[in-house]
Amino acid sequence: MVLRSCWKSRHKNNCGPAPRWIRSGLAALFWLCVTQLDFGCGAVRETKNVVQKDAEFDVTYNDTVTSENQTIYAFNHTISRNKGVRVSVDVLSQGLESPTLFVVRQKQAVLSFQVPLILRGLYQRKYPYNHVGRTLCQPPTRAASETQYFFVDVSTLSSTGTNYQLRVSRVESFTLQTDKKFSFTASPSQPQYFKYVFPDGVDTVIVKVNSDMTFPCSVMSVQDIQCPVYDLDNNVAFIGMYQTMTKKGAITVQRKDFPSNSFYVVVVVKTEDEACGGPLRFYPLRPDELIDAGNRTKVLDVIVTPAINCKSVYVMGMLFCLGIFLSFYLLTLLVAYCPSNEMKAFSLFHHDLFLPSLLPSERSLESVGRSRQESLSSVEEDDYDTLDDINSDKNIVRTKKFLYVSDLSRKDKRVLSKKYQIYFWNIATIAVFYALPVVQLVITYQTVVNVTGNQDICFYNFLCAHPLGALSAFNNILSNLGYVMLGLLFLLIVLKRDIVHNRALVRNELSALECGIPKHFGLFYAMGTALMMEGLLSACYHVCPNYTNFQFDTSFMYMIAGLCMLKLYQKRHPDINASAYTAYACLAAVIFFSVLGVVFGKGNTVFWIIFSVIHILSTLLLSTQLYYMGRWRLDSGVLRRMVYIVYTDCIRQCSGPMYIDRMVLLVMGNIVNWSLAAYGLIERPNDFASYLLAIAICNLLLYFAFYIIMKLRSGERIQCLALVCILFTAVVWGFALYFFFQGLSTWQKTPAESREHNRDCIVLSFFDDHDIWHFLSSIAMFGSFLVLLTMDDDLDTVQRDKIFVF
Repeated sequence: MVLRSCWKSRHKNNCGPAPRWIRSGLAALFWLCVTQLDFGCGAVRETKNVVQKDAEFDVTYNDTVTSENQTIYAFNHTISRNKGVRVSVDVLSQGLESPTLFVVRQKQAVLSFQVPLILRGLYQRKYPYNHVGRTLCQPPTRAASETQYFFVDVSTLSSTGTNYQLRVSRVESFTLQTDKKFSFTASPSQPQYFKYVFPDGVDTVIVKVNSDMTFPCSVMSVQDIQCPVYDLDNNVAFIGMYQTMTKKGAITVQRKDFPSNSFYVVVVVKTEDEACGGPLRFYPLRPDELIDAGNRTKVLDVIVTPAINCKSVYVMGMLFCLGIFLSFYLLTLLVAYCPSNEMKAFSLFHHDLFLPSLLPSERSLESVGRSRQESLSSVEEDDYDTLDDINSDKNIVRTKKFLYVSDLSRKDKRVLSKKYQIYFWNIATIAVFYALPVVQLVITYQTVVNVTGNQDICFYNFLCAHPLGALSAFNNILSNLGYVMLGLLFLLIVLKRDIVHNRALVRNELSALECGIPKHFGLFYAMGTALMMEGLLSACYHVCPNYTNFQFDTSFMYMIAGLCMLKLYQKRHPDINASAYTAYACLAAVIFFSVLGVVFGKGNTVFWIIFSVIHILSTLLLSTQLYYMGRWRLDSGVLRRMVYIVYTDCIRQCSGPMYIDRMVLLVMGNIVNWSLAAYGLIERPNDFASYLLAIAICNLLLYFAFYIIMKLRSGERIQCLALVCILFTAVVWGFALYFFFQGLSTWQKTPAESREHNRDCIVLSFFDDHDIWHFLSSIAMFGSFLVLLTMDDDLDTVQRDKIFVF
């Protein structure tokens, strides 16, 4: 009577507020059903014709359901831990306005779905599926098997009737076996999932899902054994760990994360391919328009393999890493205590092997010895900037056709030492303020990955990612230890040389005061610190490598390249090298453009035009500054001076360049940089940070090759230690670049496409190709630093007024 009264009042006053006596107990529940649910009070009032049938497995039931009848299929089922149950439904008649509802009632779970099943894609586009297959959740049982009933209810609101087919079958291969591959098919409306139980003695496994088909895009998920199982495109990301995939997918699973010692491996095919880098489908013309999804069936296979989980493998990996780099400490000690006379006996070239006849004859005429007082005269411009004759003296000295180191080492060595020591203190300050927020950010990234389970946030090599604690890929972090250890070793080597040189100065040794390349160690200290910071920031980047934090891995690479070029230039131009503030300001501008390029550079024509113009103009300005040895100024009269030079040197008389060697270097440098600028403008590479790093490396290699060639042309020799460092470093760089270009992952593509490049570990079942790149590149950088440190040791007994500037 209450329900009938409600039904009558609902048509009169739209079911107004319920009386107080209805708001409690069971009556309130009925009132909620009548007033809130979409079945309508009339549906509650009317009595359906309910038919219950005893059903059997592996039998296809063809039936019709209308709004007047409801069919219940009763199954007597023996639940087994190793087998599953799958319900397949196919609706033969279209009923989009009144879909057919299927409800599977189990002892501890209820699964319901409608057919046609409407799945939504990007921009809420709708895709209907008439064929649906779902695996039933398997409630945990204490016994190995247990007999239960479960029911499949079929109903609809369609008055015309809907034809359907129902089939319930057992899944014999429901439980996955270790190291046994299992193949299956899946689609958006027919997801698949399987159960895996950790065997005794195995605490960590890698779940690998593979397919020969790139598309359709799919999602693999690892979920705890519980009901319901989230196995549709619109809910698979609700719990557990998940990742998109095209051909490859892999998730490392640890026993400690699953109290039941088992988990589900769920594979879902997405309704659209945009998440995997596929084409974007057309936008529907009407908001309610249904789109034909087409054939999106995908053939896949799954295999679960044990991962390394014993502590001994982690310990071996750490000892291997430490052993490699501690051996460099031992080798350094052996070389340091090797008798110096024996080392000097092994030199590549005799001092007179390359005769000055390879040089213009005027160079010998200009080679006039300087007195000790003149070579040590202090003309520090900060002390005499009010005297005009100081600038005149600089113009006379620095614009000579042939220069010697004594011409460009006239400033007080104490002032220069302080100037170059600022490089170290500045980079140390930069490192602290740069590293602290980076560490905080990557910890946040790792926390988000662990909490949400979204494996698409970080671009790991999932086939060789060994977790430790909260870290997902400990091996990629550990392999960066070499940068830190070898950077520290280089600092110790530089410190030893610094101490020895200072002691020589205290003793007023002639070789320290007047001979060799002036010893300034500030840039070397900065290089060693930058190498250590590269290791720290690379480790931070590999905590969660992705699109937004790649600049952490490259920022100090720019600094290392810049500092190496500055050190090469400082060797022969100690008086006119850039100050630390200017140098770091330029490097900051490079990093700024790196960030802009990562954010805005992809396909942005305006950005690439602006960057290419700035690149070319910067190259021209720097070339002019280097050609005129710092005596050129950018001011209001620069255009007038340029026109005058062109008129006098090119029009009035066709004279060649005064400084041929410098001109050759700068012309080659401009050709290389203009070519790189043109390449960037035409190709517009997606990885702007690597493109910018390639520019820095090309310029460094060009200048280094020029330095070596000019050193040999000048009749100088390369000692044995420096030669060994050069050859060793070149070989190591070659192998390092080989492993770098293996490309195990890339954030330039989608996470699913990146996983196509994933490969297994290659060393100790712990380190992958990229880890080997870390090992070799840290060694190669250390060797490069040693080359810069030792390549001019042959000049330690040569007076500075006989050492050429180039």
